[in-house]
Amino acid sequence: MQENEVTTDRILTVPNILSFLRLLGVPLFLWLILVPQADGWAIVLLMVSGITDWLDGKIARATGQISRLGQLLDPLADRLYIAATLLGLALRGIIPWWLVIVLVARDVLLAFYLAALKRRGITGLPVHFLGKAATFCLMYAFPILLISDGASAAGTDIRDVALALGWAFAIWGTALYWWAGVLYIEQANRILRRPVARTA
Repeated sequence: MQENEVTTDRILTVPNILSFLRLLGVPLFLWLILVPQADGWAIVLLMVSGITDWLDGKIARATGQISRLGQLLDPLADRLYIAATLLGLALRGIIPWWLVIVLVARDVLLAFYLAALKRRGITGLPVHFLGKAATFCLMYAFPILLISDGASAAGTDIRDVALALGWAFAIWGTALYWWAGVLYIEQANRILRRPVARTA
């Protein structure tokens, strides 16, 4: 059996509940980072999201609860957290808007391919290792950059280290994000080139 093969059609599973809770955390994170600017709590929420992201996949594979809904919710939650974090950090002036454009452009491009696949009756593509690695890097980069913004009072050295580390993760994450996007596009193109089965 392939790692990403659907093993259940159940909707109410532990992995799906975890993914749904991650989705609920997205607007809360955006509120924390923009309104009270409670950066500590925002970072804690990102950490919890990362842990539940790892847990839902682990539980799904261990218990045979890989569902089609879960395959949709998991990458959706990842993308929404990335989008919310990008928006929040850009509005706070912590990251430049060009980084937002570069990362969002990849998802916009993939959206066209996903729309074409949907016309073939395919609702999504399996998440692969590079995509998860890219998300991992970006979800580390953003909290560290957030920490660097509040580290000025603690000293220039701490701020410089956090900035360097945060941008290292951001650059690697962006490169992997686009690399994963190219692989998704190649996969989509292979599917779209297949002849459409005709019914009698």
